[in-house]
Amino acid sequence: MIALVLVGLLVGILASGTGLGGGFLVVPFLLAMGKEARLAVGTSFIYILIVAVSSLVAHYREGNLDVKTGVLLGLGGVIGAQAGPLILKHVPDAGFKWTFGLFLIGVGVWTISQTRA
Repeated sequence: MIALVLVGLLVGILASGTGLGGGFLVVPFLLAMGKEARLAVGTSFIYILIVAVSSLVAHYREGNLDVKTGVLLGLGGVIGAQAGPLILKHVPDAGFKWTFGLFLIGVGVWTISQTRA
């Protein structure tokens, strides 16, 4: 139980500072705990919701919000969020792990390539 809180603390710091929501770290952690992919993804959204609301308040206080852009992205996200679980139920655990891992590597490579010295 303490390990979950400590992981949550670490991921919360990383998520609120990067805007990545934390699912990119919570899902692998839950998979390592032996959770099924669908359960890991679904459970991570509870975490993301709580951290996102808290991060939103903190960023609001700092003046770091573009509300219009966020709402427009959110509208598309709501539609995509309904499709995701429907797609995931047809993907085997191993396929999910491979795809998710490759996606994270791709995002990492892209992020590094966008860095200006």
